[in-house]
Amino acid sequence: MKTTRAGSIGTLALLASGALVTGLVSSGAAVAAPTDGTPAAVTGMLNQGVKTQTHFQQLNNSGVWGNATVTVRHRQLTVDVDARGLLKDMPHAMHIHFSADSSHTCPTVSNDTNADHRLTTSEGGPAYGNVRVSLTTRGAHGPGSALAVTRFPTAPRGRIQYERTIRVGRNVARAVRDGEAAIVIHGIDYNQNGKYDFAGAGKSDLDPNLPAEATDPVACGILHPQRSAIQLP
Repeated sequence: MKTTRAGSIGTLALLASGALVTGLVSSGAAVAAPTDGTPAAVTGMLNQGVKTQTHFQQLNNSGVWGNATVTVRHRQLTVDVDARGLLKDMPHAMHIHFSADSSHTCPTVSNDTNADHRLTTSEGGPAYGNVRVSLTTRGAHGPGSALAVTRFPTAPRGRIQYERTIRVGRNVARAVRDGEAAIVIHGIDYNQNGKYDFAGAGKSDLDPNLPAEATDPVACGILHPQRSAIQLP
């Protein structure tokens, strides 16, 4: 029987799909039977996790640098942060930021709306969005813990090495997976006296009971999915 070109292409597509699923099974990946129309191969790769990553860019001339990865498995995030050049032995608030109407970028000097030559957390909001996850070391990790100073990591020798697995809402997981979320680190010593105080830059824009040095952002990174990551609708 004569095989048409269209038929050949269809056959090859089916074979390729079967080979992908077979490869995942033989490698030990979980390939769940699809119940929502998602192909089994895609479900298996999502179970393995979609890895996103970023390299931090400094804010407020902080000199902070480093990188972070966030692996998304459905609504579970495994967060790894390695940041250096931070104020030693002081707590540094860290968050995942996202808003649908933000530009999904890190702020620049153009976001310094009052022209005082420093960026506040609020001024950076239009770029990276609102706090959606607080990267605390223990306990609650929602937006309500955004200023839970005693539960954020400190920086021995000016370095933070942080890892935590947390469960988040569906929209936040999707934002991270789609490259629309940012990790922002806070805490800077403007007057270089080794601590956070009001002499450095006055009151925080987030809480007048805290110094601005404790809440101003020092590093930002947009989480980008690896090129091999599957993008779901």
